[in-house]
Amino acid sequence: MTVLRLGTRRSALATTQSGWVADRLREAGHDVEIVEITTEGDVSGELLTAIGGTGVFAAAIRRALLDGRIDVAVHSLKDLPTAPEPGLVVAAVPVREDSRDVLVARDGLTLGELPTGSVIGTGSPRRTAQIAALGLGVEIRPIRGNVDTRIGFVSSGSLDAVVLARAGLARLGRLAEVTEVIDPIQVLPAPGQGALAVECRSDRDDVVAAVSVLDDPDTRACVLAERSLLATLEAGCTAPVGALAEVVEGDDGLELSLRAFAGTEDGSFELRRSLVGTYDEPEDLGSRLARILLEDGAADLQVATSAGPAPDHAPHQPEQVS
Repeated sequence: MTVLRLGTRRSALATTQSGWVADRLREAGHDVEIVEITTEGDVSGELLTAIGGTGVFAAAIRRALLDGRIDVAVHSLKDLPTAPEPGLVVAAVPVREDSRDVLVARDGLTLGELPTGSVIGTGSPRRTAQIAALGLGVEIRPIRGNVDTRIGFVSSGSLDAVVLARAGLARLGRLAEVTEVIDPIQVLPAPGQGALAVECRSDRDDVVAAVSVLDDPDTRACVLAERSLLATLEAGCTAPVGALAEVVEGDDGLELSLRAFAGTEDGSFELRRSLVGTYDEPEDLGSRLARILLEDGAADLQVATSAGPAPDHAPHQPEQVS
């Protein structure tokens, strides 16, 4: 293997994330070439609810992997559908960034300080449902756009606030613009939020070996639990879903604590459940908690979309800050 060709979307955040992975691979002694790829999610101006959501950012990059045009791909993990892609393997899930959502609001305000009638922008059904359930008396407006566009809605006065992912702003060096880091007790993140997936062809043992040194076992365990929950829910629920797994110390060693949310976008109904399981069986933990949600009413929840599962189950808008 001479040079690892690393495929990425063209957005500022995607290239920053891929550059971070490339630097780690170079530190391990590999030569890396960045290859930029345009995806369906990048060229469409529609909301993700209109173009289907799941996989719109990943499909073109995965085709390049399968066609042999690139050797390695870097994805925001929440962009990836939960179903395995034949011929491909996620060889590494590096250390996760902070998975929480953040508020960028006028006048330095927090969620609780926004006056009744304030307008908050987000393209995420998951965020919409959880903020609506808080009963703050705010209006939630769907938006799309990159980081500058979305934060610009606030600075121009078009919106009072926007909600974004802290991980994206951290990677872009823009945390100074955050006015509140939102507690997961209020708004749980999307499954896999803040984590990266480094993917390659399963028949390239040399590439798998080169990439696997970047894998972080704790991060992988957490996102496996979250994505297992999502995969189980998608069989019987199209509601907005949030999930967060954390490694905790139990009586007999390391355990996983998993919290989850499912609800309606208008905030009229919400389910919040949690479960603790063994560190070595994250997928079992996720599926068990999903079944609890389904039994408690998630199977009856629907979102107002004909495009399949709510897009916050995986990807979001260009720049991937959501």
